[in-house]
Amino acid sequence: MSVFYSGAGAARRELSVEPDLFKDSMRHLAGAVSVVTVGRGDDRTGFTATSVSSLAVDPASVIVSLNRDSSSWPVLQRHGTFCVNVLAHDQRHVAESFSGRGGRKGIDRYKDAEWLELSTGTLALAHALTVLDCELDDAIERHSHGILIGRVRAVTLRANAEPLLYWHGAYRQIAPQSGK
Repeated sequence: MSVFYSGAGAARRELSVEPDLFKDSMRHLAGAVSVVTVGRGDDRTGFTATSVSSLAVDPASVIVSLNRDSSSWPVLQRHGTFCVNVLAHDQRHVAESFSGRGGRKGIDRYKDAEWLELSTGTLALAHALTVLDCELDDAIERHSHGILIGRVRAVTLRANAEPLLYWHGAYRQIAPQSGK
């Protein structure tokens, strides 16, 4: 991996960054945990992601990063839709299932949770913190990943729930504030 540095008036030079150091650095970023579902019927799978971000309000769109070696990549390309399910604090088991823990793959990742079919045909997690039903607007291939740009077609919100977070290699919750 390389990083380019260019300060005011400085010549551009390439700096080498060790992959393990970069991974450790990125673990310092706390992120909301999402499960991204792709496909329909028996041709469905999905993945756990912390790399979800809003892109624009008009039109409503998001960015999701997906490893192109993932089983979700070809399914996404076939169907052209995906659903971002931002997980609530009580949905850790869903994050673990979609991360492949316990060897779950494909359609088996959907076990042990309640799912609803959306207008795009993709499945949404019932009671997720928020659900973004998306059509794939573009997929920009860079290095090992695809940067997915999704046009949001529908939004669902869950009131009065806390997010599930991922920080320093572990799932976390926001701690309640004590005695004010």
